[in-house]
Amino acid sequence: MNKSLLFLFLIGITSCSTGKKQSPKVFFAGEIVNPTNDYVVLYKHSQKLDSAKLDENNRFSFELDSIQEGLYNFSHAPEYQYIYLEKGDSIQIRLNTMDFDESLVFSGIGGDINNFLLDLFLANEKEEFRMLSKNYKLDAYEFHAEIEKLRKEKLAALQELSLESELSVEALKMAEVSINYTYFNYKEIYPFEHRKRTGKKLTNALPSSFYAYRQNVSFDNKNLNYLKPYYNFVKSHFKNLSYLGCETKCGVEEEKVTNQLHFNRHKLSLIDSLVIESELKDNLFRNVAIEYLLRGRDTERNNEIFIQDFYLRSGNNRHIAEVNELYEGVRNIQPKKDIPNLFVTSMNGDKISLKEIAKNKKVAFYFWTGTKQRYFRDVVKRVAELSNTVEDYTFVGINYETDDTTWKGMVHNANLEKSNQYKADDFEKLAKVLIFNQRNKCIITKDAKIVDAFTTMWAANF
Repeated sequence: MNKSLLFLFLIGITSCSTGKKQSPKVFFAGEIVNPTNDYVVLYKHSQKLDSAKLDENNRFSFELDSIQEGLYNFSHAPEYQYIYLEKGDSIQIRLNTMDFDESLVFSGIGGDINNFLLDLFLANEKEEFRMLSKNYKLDAYEFHAEIEKLRKEKLAALQELSLESELSVEALKMAEVSINYTYFNYKEIYPFEHRKRTGKKLTNALPSSFYAYRQNVSFDNKNLNYLKPYYNFVKSHFKNLSYLGCETKCGVEEEKVTNQLHFNRHKLSLIDSLVIESELKDNLFRNVAIEYLLRGRDTERNNEIFIQDFYLRSGNNRHIAEVNELYEGVRNIQPKKDIPNLFVTSMNGDKISLKEIAKNKKVAFYFWTGTKQRYFRDVVKRVAELSNTVEDYTFVGINYETDDTTWKGMVHNANLEKSNQYKADDFEKLAKVLIFNQRNKCIITKDAKIVDAFTTMWAANF
């Protein structure tokens, strides 16, 4: 694009972005490059509002007669992103699914605030790495100073945008909240990350003003429930409060809670007593339950005690079906239980159950996919190492979400034992039944009974 055309293009975007809002309707449209499915879906909180099918040019459009102004999100599965909508907005987007967030650009009336929120999201992703590698090592005063510097830089940029664009009061507040809670979250995490990197415990030695912002934290603003910086902060905040409360009431060693049942019941209690907004409370209860159950390291009896406490506090939780399903799944793969009778396909095309594969021997089931080449190379190397040192185990690979030709080709090229390689035809069912909560998951069995269903090829105790 030559300089003259580029100048006219930028002027066009600016004039659209800062135009007057003359209609109560909202228009949202765009183009998806390299689409991954046929639809774009619009959500308000967790509720689906509408869907739009891509046309032959991969374009879509929504026209909404009446909306509740605030934060929405749109999805082009499997990706999604925020969009802030107000009456009179006319927003266009363009994105490439090969680089979803980085390629996304908003234009038109209402585009400015959305580009700013997106820039915050991308900047925060980069800053998180910097925090982990550098800033969490600082002492509390230095960390506070660095955090405040970064926070004020973002607020200054927002102020500059508000002078150039006609941002509404609510849009301005949403952007401010996004900035503030991002940095409040870093401060909630700080004591734990600092300990990991320096070995120094700071929980009881922080400046009295370190958490001063907590005096103004709100747990009853439903417009913030699905704002990622706010929700991340709230999760970290309750983890922090629960840890401090558990220091004298249950086993805590070097900032690692050893009594997970007590710790997570404590979190449920705090959420129940402090959170007012019902949907936020439901989401937080769900988060605690899923994190606790997916650890898979507590006893079956403790899991039962936890879930009864969950029911007592949140029996009508909007996520109750999901939590129930996970609880039952975890219960079914506890030690000494039979491995679920799921069927997979052999290299010869025969159907065989995991129970039959594991019969009368010790087996380590590991899982891999053709879309993760680096992990595949790592796990193949690990299988080779273990095969030489753990002679009484059979190492069985279960492939998923890979076409047959690629699967068989990868097995052949890696010189894997073909009789120990299988393919899952229904990955969703496999993931649900075996609680597939991590890519490097490994399940150890003996005589078709589970020894450990929540380990990895690198952490397993063979």
